[in-house]
Amino acid sequence: MASSTQDIEREPAAPAVESESGLDSNVAGALSYLFGIVSGLIFFLIEKDDRFVRWHAAQSMAFNGLLIVTYIALTFLGTVVSVASFGGSSGMFLVGSLFSLILGLVWLVVAVGGFAAWVYLMVKAYQGETPRLPVAAGIADKLV
Repeated sequence: MASSTQDIEREPAAPAVESESGLDSNVAGALSYLFGIVSGLIFFLIEKDDRFVRWHAAQSMAFNGLLIVTYIALTFLGTVVSVASFGGSSGMFLVGSLFSLILGLVWLVVAVGGFAAWVYLMVKAYQGETPRLPVAAGIADKLV
């Protein structure tokens, strides 16, 4: 499917071309990121012929799905650490507190990085480009 991705990247954004939603392709591509999985799914289902919009919608769903999985994993890990350090000795409490602080910082990095990537993806889609996120783009290639 690498050739289909190259076809997507070679296609001009053609802002004057309307998609099935009635929006220009670049606008629909950018809006597919706006509300995460929900807007990605809506544009993925509405747009049957516009590969540019479908690919951005698929990458939006994959990107946001991966973010959700990451948040769930961090929350689960934080809960396990909190429960494990709650009833233990003072040394265990200090280790748990330090680990919780580190997890909080990781959570912050993921949240800020996710927000920055979200804005970047919307801007690039609006400009008619197809930036490829490492894992999400591979999933999008398979969906389109």
